[in-house]
Amino acid sequence: MRTLPAPMVAALAAFVPCFSPRVWRHAQVLLAGALLAPAQRTVAAALRVMGLARTAQFHRSHRVLSRARWSGLVLSRVLLRLLVTTFAPYGPLLVGIDETVERRRGARIAAKGIYRDGVRSSHGHVVKASGLRWVCVMLLVAVPWAERVWALPFLTALAPSERYDAERARRHKSLLDWARQLLLAVRRWWPERDLVAVADSSYAALEFLAACRAWRRPVTVVTRLRLDAALYEPAPPRRLHQTGRPRRKGARLPTLAALAADPATVWTAVAVAHWYGTGERRVDVVSATAVWYHTGRLHVPLRWVLIRDPQGRFATQALLCTDPTVGPAQILAWFVRRWQLEVTFEEARRHLGLETQRQWSDLAIRRTTPALLGLCSVVTLLAHPRMTAAVTRPTPPVIRQAAWYRKPAPTFSDALALVRRDLWRHQTFQTSPPADDVAKVPRMLIERLTETLCYVA
Repeated sequence: MRTLPAPMVAALAAFVPCFSPRVWRHAQVLLAGALLAPAQRTVAAALRVMGLARTAQFHRSHRVLSRARWSGLVLSRVLLRLLVTTFAPYGPLLVGIDETVERRRGARIAAKGIYRDGVRSSHGHVVKASGLRWVCVMLLVAVPWAERVWALPFLTALAPSERYDAERARRHKSLLDWARQLLLAVRRWWPERDLVAVADSSYAALEFLAACRAWRRPVTVVTRLRLDAALYEPAPPRRLHQTGRPRRKGARLPTLAALAADPATVWTAVAVAHWYGTGERRVDVVSATAVWYHTGRLHVPLRWVLIRDPQGRFATQALLCTDPTVGPAQILAWFVRRWQLEVTFEEARRHLGLETQRQWSDLAIRRTTPALLGLCSVVTLLAHPRMTAAVTRPTPPVIRQAAWYRKPAPTFSDALALVRRDLWRHQTFQTSPPADDVAKVPRMLIERLTETLCYVA
């Protein structure tokens, strides 16, 4: 029976109650196979790399994804608890929310649609792709041994196309609806901690922002703001015996574009650490509070931050925060972490085979991609104890170096290689070849081959 190393079993003990004993045995095999497979992350590839290619009951591993009874929402809650306990035991919880398109084709993939491919598109060139659209929530935390912020996925939901819902007579839910429901789930899981969500301009909608503010324990949202947004002063207090409905806004304020072009605008220099991976960066900002209002819609009090680059490398842009008491420096520090979401999507495609799975049933499709994204967080949790101990050495052996590329700190590929090495050294893979074969292969070549397999991307 294929098993995991004892440290991994202890680290994953919190997930055991989420499965039946029979399903958990097969889930461990798929987990180890997904970590070790060098190319496609199919069930067959996982069984093959685990040495189970000749197992007659291979269909039982497929049923873990297509038929077995377990809840991905429960697993997400357990994973978030482990991540918070390990990397964010105190302070506000900073999460990032974004969507990605998994390029998939095939007549049997019912939930697919035609979407804009954000990776291949630009401002002047739009590329459409056929695939599945996923909305993902990631915990943005500073990983000590990596010396930077990582985005660790823990909750992912499939957002089907409008055609898919229309064919099944279902009410179509937009990206904002899915994002609101996912953040509400996180809010219910952690009601005692302050929750901050950062997102791109797709989520700068009055309905979404107002919904996050209306909860008993509001969620603070930080996102981009249009330079031509209609901003107003707060509504004046009601006079004594005044009749009529309460006012929602005061006088109209100048647009942010007008403020940016006004020579009388007073800018303040702010230093932002870890500016998109380039170190500290100084920018000029101006900030104030206002009410964002649109006729016939809800109104949202917010703090806006106008950002100008003294070096002129990017155009003037604006951010908003639904908590007016937060300062502009903190808003900038939160928002620049959002770029780590894109890094995680790329790492999942490059190292964990995202978009290479080939499930066709609806339930397996809804489970496989969230599992692969969650595997990024699982790898980080498994590598954390060893990485913490290894990086304290003068020359950490866990950092793979090249003559043309020097890394000062470990990356996700190093963490994955460390986990793979622990799996290869486990007794499951300690099978002795025949004596004749051993005599033909030098020992140094065997060690070099083992080391190479550990670091296969």
